[in-house]
Amino acid sequence: MKRIVLVACAALALAMSPAAAQQKTIKIGFVSTFSGPVAAIGNDMRNSFELALDHLGRKLGGLPVEVIYEDDQIKPEVGVQKIQKLIESDKVDFIVGIIWSNVLLASLKPVIDSKTFMIVTNAGASQLAGEQCSPYVFSTSWNNDQTPQAIGLYMNQKNVKTAFLIGPNYAAGKDMLEGVAATFKGQIVGRELTRWPDQLDFSAELSKAAAAKPDAIFAFYPGGAGIQFITQYVQKGLKDQIPLYTAFTIDELSLPRLKDLAVGIPGAQQWVNDLPNEANKKYVADYKAKYKLSPSFYGSQTYDAALLIDSGLRATKGDMTNKDALRKALEKADFKSVRGNFKFGPNHIPIQNFYLQAAVKEGDDFRLKTVATIVENDQDKHVSKCKMPN
Repeated sequence: MKRIVLVACAALALAMSPAAAQQKTIKIGFVSTFSGPVAAIGNDMRNSFELALDHLGRKLGGLPVEVIYEDDQIKPEVGVQKIQKLIESDKVDFIVGIIWSNVLLASLKPVIDSKTFMIVTNAGASQLAGEQCSPYVFSTSWNNDQTPQAIGLYMNQKNVKTAFLIGPNYAAGKDMLEGVAATFKGQIVGRELTRWPDQLDFSAELSKAAAAKPDAIFAFYPGGAGIQFITQYVQKGLKDQIPLYTAFTIDELSLPRLKDLAVGIPGAQQWVNDLPNEANKKYVADYKAKYKLSPSFYGSQTYDAALLIDSGLRATKGDMTNKDALRKALEKADFKSVRGNFKFGPNHIPIQNFYLQAAVKEGDDFRLKTVATIVENDQDKHVSKCKMPN
């Protein structure tokens, strides 16, 4: 009898494979910032991921999903601890999220060492596009310097001859200023890197910028710091004296607080809420209906991440054991992005358009609109440093 039971169990196990893989729950470890002054960014990302799951029937690749949300508190040491916990204790199949480049860089090693797939939905550290690229890490956002490079091109179009650059002193801030410098043809008359994330008084830096008498100021500040920077820029009377150009500083999260202060300050982005493709129209409308807010670019990139994972799992029929097959399926990016066409470069960074955006007032409401396409099908400049294994 014992032998018969063992044989029956073995037969049952064989019968369940690969069907057993199809019944597996896909576990997602989602790491973002859900506390403090930038919690609105993390909440927008979480909202968008949840909305994507709603649109997908609460499944990815036809499989049930469990999402474990973790708060990195804007601290690299906390972020890497949370990611290690998700990989080692929770045994997640994917890591999704990450706002901050310094948190991303601290977290890459445990992800790559464990061969856990990571979909980065915001942080665009240049190292990830270049020498630290990995077959297991994908981005649904951009490389940090691409957006400011687009702004640098636009500043050239506006015949700006001199510029003063200001941003926070961490990986993304440095990349942003270097991005502007890479395409701006005029003279950079000053650069200031400020404390991050605790500095919210920029009066000294704005005074230095004003004293340099540039044709323009470029600034990168996400979240609450961006609101403070623009508020102080206007309060010092600089809006009527020195044009301000931005990257990521004015978005759907900051605009309701900035209102008139944001009007007349151009920015660049790879996604604006009024892009006319059907996937984007549905995403924006359903987000507004569910959350009574407008989604931001942070959310749009995170929404795409869920669709990307779904496309990979559909192609592999939910099989997580063949990582090469799953990687190749993810590389195809066979899904309808809110950006329209979506394709990866060989370093797993999207090749995409960057648009000029403007804040406009319509009645009592403010919104961001697409003004023009600055650059089409832009590929980051670090791709040649990426030696991706086949």
